[in-house]
Amino acid sequence: MKRYKSVVCNDGFTMSVQAGPGLMSSRRFDDSTPLRTVEVGFPSEKEDLLMAYFPQDPQDLTETVYGWVPVRVVAAICLNHGGVVGGELPTEVWLSLIRGAIGRSMCQHFI
Repeated sequence: MKRYKSVVCNDGFTMSVQAGPGLMSSRRFDDSTPLRTVEVGFPSEKEDLLMAYFPQDPQDLTETVYGWVPVRVVAAICLNHGGVVGGELPTEVWLSLIRGAIGRSMCQHFI
């Protein structure tokens, strides 16, 4: 099973984004399952968009894992932190991130 390197965002925010068998993601058995949710862990700071996904340790929001986080939420977190400058993401998260960036760019163009 592939383990992805932690994501590093433009503003320095980091988090682990994982998917696969044995993890709290929609890809629990094999790579043929559509990836709709991922496991996010160990964010470098409290991230409000993760709070709805039941941290395993609600007393320490940066040293815990958040399960079943929708791919589009992870993309929004990355965009809110200025985009990704390092690390790795599952392909489906990259695609959602690109769609979100294009959408934001188009909205800014017309405002």
